[in-house]
Amino acid sequence: MDHLANTTSPTKAARVAELVRDMVHDGRLAEGDTLPSTRALAAELGLSRGTVTAAYEQLDGEGYVVLRHGAVPRVAATLGGTRQGLPSAGTDARAHPAPSAPGSTAPPRAVVDLRPGVPSAAAVSERDWRAAWRHAAARPVEATYPDPAGEPALRTQVANQLTLSRGFTPDPDRVVVTGGTAEAISLVTESLTAPDHAPRVAVENPGFRAGRRAIASAGGAVVPVPVVAQGMDLGALRAAHARERLDAVLVTPSHQYPLGGAMPVAARHRLLAWAAAECVLVVEDDYDSEFRHRGAPLPALAALDDRGVVVHVGSFSKVLDPGLRCGYLVLPVRDDAPDGGTPAAVLAARSGRGATVASVTQHALAHLMSTGALRRHVARCRRDYRAKRRTVAETFEGVPGVRVGALDGGLHAVLELDRTPAADLVARLAARGVLVADLQDYVVPGSGLTLNGIVLGYAPPSGTSLRDALRTIRAELGPEPRP
Repeated sequence: MDHLANTTSPTKAARVAELVRDMVHDGRLAEGDTLPSTRALAAELGLSRGTVTAAYEQLDGEGYVVLRHGAVPRVAATLGGTRQGLPSAGTDARAHPAPSAPGSTAPPRAVVDLRPGVPSAAAVSERDWRAAWRHAAARPVEATYPDPAGEPALRTQVANQLTLSRGFTPDPDRVVVTGGTAEAISLVTESLTAPDHAPRVAVENPGFRAGRRAIASAGGAVVPVPVVAQGMDLGALRAAHARERLDAVLVTPSHQYPLGGAMPVAARHRLLAWAAAECVLVVEDDYDSEFRHRGAPLPALAALDDRGVVVHVGSFSKVLDPGLRCGYLVLPVRDDAPDGGTPAAVLAARSGRGATVASVTQHALAHLMSTGALRRHVARCRRDYRAKRRTVAETFEGVPGVRVGALDGGLHAVLELDRTPAADLVARLAARGVLVADLQDYVVPGSGLTLNGIVLGYAPPSGTSLRDALRTIRAELGPEPRP
């Protein structure tokens, strides 16, 4: 790496990163090769250690280098030879072969799955992950049914995390462990159901499809409400309540899913004041609050709630692993509620269903949180996602007929299309081995709303896989029109 000493550009960190990429692509650096420490390379090149650290962090975020606390930097697995075209089947840990056409002797096409909703598995520390499960497995076997509300250790850690990250301090007794966000929404809907009444729940349109299904499966009726640039249209919400009295409203105020708007603080206060006056429960799906890429994080609705109208819902699916199927809800405080109100009804629904998350999973998560491993993991993911977000933004910058949205936070982007029919684009991309979602699929059926665009998740693939897939999308959008 002697030639790195020629680095004299004002953007020295970017130049160091570029040269390491080139060495990976041309084979001078191979999978598993160690790199000099930041201190050693800085001394060799006559650069500041901060410059080299910034370059390594950029490469880590792009998937070229693996950085782990206390370990030497290494070249990431399966990166060589992927500069041109789609990655081979072994390029990405999540890649899987698509079936060939019947009777075809051609090798299966590699698939890069950019459908949203999945985090990166590459950022998980194997040491921390294994330690958490060893800790959970070492606990003595208890021949009793677990507490339906969840293991006290995990509920306490969730309360501590919310104190640090979301600005409110719930009593652990008000934390209820659920089998993910959808089950939390289903529990709340069930708690609002009476023998002669199906609860009506307002939802964002477009919005969270699994949330709508959870409401319907619990016997509720979905009432679509339009979305504006900064989240749910509160004027339309009031109008919907005037037409058909609502029991609850489901919102994603931190990062509206899928369009990406964030509800301003003033609008949050208006929503809470209206909900309290109209006796409407607010279900806050705190989606993507951990990954704010631009602008200051906004307070959770639960942190502003002094009226006891907010059920706060969170999940480990987008932070760690959807396969854990573990989330939580935080019950509101309502001292004046008759017969315990919403908290008592939700706890009754939880007890009726029983525990849905294995105790060993809950103890493993509690260990990850108590040791700080989850916090370190989230910090690594933020760095990774910011680098990938820049790649998405730069790829489609200035492309005619394409507007890129939802990039202020989270794990996905939306491409709104003026000229290209989204359904056709989704099909063409699938034929080329790139899977994305049609924005229209997030619209409430029968609402009359029509949207033309695609939704793509950028978290799981490596940096090279992502860039190649984005180039394929850019090519399928067609050539730029001639002047």
